[in-house]
Amino acid sequence: MAEYKETPRQKMIAMMYLVLTALLALNVSKEMLNAFLVVNDSVELTNENFTQKLDDTYSAFEKKYQNDQVKVKPFFDNAIEARKLSNGMISYIDSIKYELISLTEKVHIDTARILDLSKVKNKDDYDTPTNFFFHGSEDGSKGAGKVLKKRIDDFRTAMFNLLKPEERDRVKIGLSTDGDYRDTEGVKQNWIQYNFYHTILAADVAILNKINTEIYNAEFDIINYLLVSVDAKDFKYDKIAAKILPKRKYIFIGEDYEAEAIVAAYSTTQNPEVFIKMGVDSLPVSQMSSAMQIDGEKGLVHFKLPGTTEGIQKYAGFIRVKSGTGDINTHFFNDEYTVARPSLTVSPTKMNVFYIGVENPVDISSPGVPNEKITPTINIGKLYKNPLGDGWLVKVDKKPQGNVDAIISVTAEIDGEIKKMGEMNFRLKKVPPPTAKVAGVMEGNVDRDDLLFAPMVIAEKAEGFDFDLSFTIVSFDMVMSVGENSIRNTSNNGRFSEVMLRDITNSRKGQRITFERIVARGPDGQDVPLNPINLTIK
Repeated sequence: MAEYKETPRQKMIAMMYLVLTALLALNVSKEMLNAFLVVNDSVELTNENFTQKLDDTYSAFEKKYQNDQVKVKPFFDNAIEARKLSNGMISYIDSIKYELISLTEKVHIDTARILDLSKVKNKDDYDTPTNFFFHGSEDGSKGAGKVLKKRIDDFRTAMFNLLKPEERDRVKIGLSTDGDYRDTEGVKQNWIQYNFYHTILAADVAILNKINTEIYNAEFDIINYLLVSVDAKDFKYDKIAAKILPKRKYIFIGEDYEAEAIVAAYSTTQNPEVFIKMGVDSLPVSQMSSAMQIDGEKGLVHFKLPGTTEGIQKYAGFIRVKSGTGDINTHFFNDEYTVARPSLTVSPTKMNVFYIGVENPVDISSPGVPNEKITPTINIGKLYKNPLGDGWLVKVDKKPQGNVDAIISVTAEIDGEIKKMGEMNFRLKKVPPPTAKVAGVMEGNVDRDDLLFAPMVIAEKAEGFDFDLSFTIVSFDMVMSVGENSIRNTSNNGRFSEVMLRDITNSRKGQRITFERIVARGPDGQDVPLNPINLTIK
């Protein structure tokens, strides 16, 4: 049976979820709510398309069942059970989604069912959704999140039970809630906290719709596997043709190219003859006599071709076998393989350097070598698999003494042997300090109401810095001019103190306010001073 591969649509769904997760990691403003609406609309459209594809697959399954009920019934019964489980789960997810909208928007549940998310007024509310999923608990053990997680786990188990134990590793159902989840500061979280703690309504709805997508995807993969399994043990063919099965088509200098030449639907009672000639695209009758002969046994031939010259190596030949009537049939073939020197690709996915104190994503690969056969190491810091996706992560906690680069070295297991693929150097740099702002500005005139509406100092990451990380304001001073004097107050966090709010409330037009001695703490735990902010009340 052919191995199942991720479809383009599944890759698109995963990409949209990565976008959603990235947005959730930010301190979302109202201007960014449209991004959640776009993601949610895309997920809903995908779900609609999924239902149509599922209907088509069930129709094909039912037609096969009507043609041979005895043979198909065990598979068809499991497919029907898969649809029942999926429909029940989709109905449950939709019910909590509409209940969540009803509670947050303070409308009747029937209104919530038909209310477009873009029309929801409180889509940036996170207090009501958090209470809904956590019900006062810190880990979600008392709210709707606990029930949701259990329902997902039970659904996943029930879907796996539709397959035999030895078949379950062939289908990727997803919907796992036992991953290594962490917040933006690296603190470990459970699945409920990671998805729903302090998450705004618009994001919650998108996440729930994304769970529906995973449910449809699980159902689609299960019924497709069952459908293919109906005829998996049948032996069918409609023509006979020569086939070349290379062990690897990309080899290194000094290695041998290995392949098997077979005739599709071949007979093990025959010993075919194979003739091969190097350096040609085809082997016409005029070249047959110059081709080398390789004897076969039990219907197939194993052969080796040299890998001494770098570049693309072409070859052609033919297989000669007897037909059932005793006639000799000749089947031509051609193929090529690549001979190359060992090479290595190690590329950071965001920058050309590694930043200290953050997780730097990197792609590590070697052409022609499966990723699972590659073993990378690093001389400084830590190098480990990305638990939330593909690729690797590099983290260097502190800058080493001297001008030392980080060096990634890679070995690979090829045909049971460990080969050194190469190494690559990366410069180490400190994370650029963020910019301190109040009410979105660093200087100039500002409305008093804007300061009261956004009563905090915010550290925005440096412009052009692509990493999703946050700095926490540790402390700052607010200095307000009062005639020829000035008043200084200190806050030991990022928010305005009660005294500061009172002074701002009583401020007048033209009065100057300075925020200085601003200190932020980065992801590496180090405190850095930030720029002062000079404002004038207008």
